[in-house]
Amino acid sequence: MAHSSSHPPYPRSARVNQILREVISDELVRLGDLDERLNLVTVTGVETSPDLRQATVFFDSLRDETREALVEHRRAIQASVNAQTRLKRTPRLSFEADPAVASGEAIEEILRRQAHGDA
Repeated sequence: MAHSSSHPPYPRSARVNQILREVISDELVRLGDLDERLNLVTVTGVETSPDLRQATVFFDSLRDETREALVEHRRAIQASVNAQTRLKRTPRLSFEADPAVASGEAIEEILRRQAHGDA
């Protein structure tokens, strides 16, 4: 999972990122029962800002319909984070496709083309 940060997260930030990933994943499973657009989405990671006021949630893929559903349910997801964590402030969530997954898929496609070209 290679995100924009060039420095490793501090231990507290790493713990907060992991807790947020778990809470958000669980909440998406629950919301998936209510909104089929949220079925089969995988949280690959969470990256919080140093002041913990913002958090970017990364997904394996993010179709337009899934992004719309996440925006619609953002408050419920944030409420779940607030209820299940002991953070002073609940970070404002934003949602992005994981660039590492997209890079991996691009590399796989190149390798597939080479394998078919060599065969």
